[in-house]
Amino acid sequence: MTDHSIIFSIFLIFSGATLLATLALFIRQSMLVAYILVGIMAGPWGFHLVTDLKLIGQIAEVGIIFLLFLLGMNLEPQDLARLFRKTTIVTLVSSALFFGAGFGLSLLFGLSAADSAVIGICMMFSSTIIGLKLLPTTALHHQHMGELLVSILLLQDIVAVLALAGIQGFAAHEAVLPGIARLVLALAFVTTLAFLVSRYLLHRLITRFDRIHEYIFLLTIGWCLGISQLANFLGLGYEIGAFIGGVSLAISPIARFITEHLKPLRDFFLVMFFFTLGAGFNIGMLAELIVPAGALALFMLVIKPQVFRLLLRKEGEKSGFSTQCGYRLGQVSEFSLLIAIIALQAALISERASYLIQITTLLTFIVSSYYIVMRYPTPIAVDDHLRKD
Repeated sequence: MTDHSIIFSIFLIFSGATLLATLALFIRQSMLVAYILVGIMAGPWGFHLVTDLKLIGQIAEVGIIFLLFLLGMNLEPQDLARLFRKTTIVTLVSSALFFGAGFGLSLLFGLSAADSAVIGICMMFSSTIIGLKLLPTTALHHQHMGELLVSILLLQDIVAVLALAGIQGFAAHEAVLPGIARLVLALAFVTTLAFLVSRYLLHRLITRFDRIHEYIFLLTIGWCLGISQLANFLGLGYEIGAFIGGVSLAISPIARFITEHLKPLRDFFLVMFFFTLGAGFNIGMLAELIVPAGALALFMLVIKPQVFRLLLRKEGEKSGFSTQCGYRLGQVSEFSLLIAIIALQAALISERASYLIQITTLLTFIVSSYYIVMRYPTPIAVDDHLRKD
């Protein structure tokens, strides 16, 4: 590759994504699957056309940051607190059940207790990207389903960050509880700082210069990336910092204007995110792990929607609403991929277990996104009556 390989890589990603997305729409598949397939074909385990996955992955993470930031801008603090109170039980009970299922199935397939425990942790979470990317914008911003899914996914992200801190602390032979306590203090600090800066500085700047759209655009991106960087520096992760930054701006009079103008930027980076997922897929491990990964993926695809449906019904939600929420949360999370890679690097799990998590996650991504696109309203549905912006 030449010194301009990043330009070639971006060209390849978006040209390939365009071609496969067109084909995907004709054969009634999700475009997210097309992005993943482009990564598999062009990555190190395919035709080896894109090799610098670390750089592409870092760029792609910006898409997740913008996604969480825009979600935060559509949830006012009082609404968020009310939703968290309602969904805490749902999130904690479902996480415990999914952990037990993943742990037990992994033991049945002959993995060690340590491998099984990490696999169980990875099964606890649903995909923020798929859950929210496939939700119509109107539902995401204005309707109860969007609020409910956001609150569950964010609580899961917080649990995932705590789990990741525990894994890293264990790998470094450090006490786990002090590490978690530091994260809780960091969360309180970042939240307090974000709301103080937003109230006494950002809102005044926005009010004074709201007619200069270029300045508002720069101010918003700077705030999003700045608070994300601070949160990551303190161990919370970019995503949680971005969400806090978004919530702190939710009461701005032009919050809706900002979200509309940042969507194309978000989508650009999210295409790259799904490409990196596919590019990191080791096809050589597929033959060895297809049976346990297929069984684990199938079990999660079946049990997750039903568990969420039952728990939401107990919280007073209607049957059809609870069922749809369950299927929109019925996959494994991109956070699980991160945990699998970090646990392998820390020598906490075997290479077999790490790839088992990765293959299982990607299988649930493909099946779950296809099912949602075919059955429920999404912005990229093939059927006109299901296509909702």
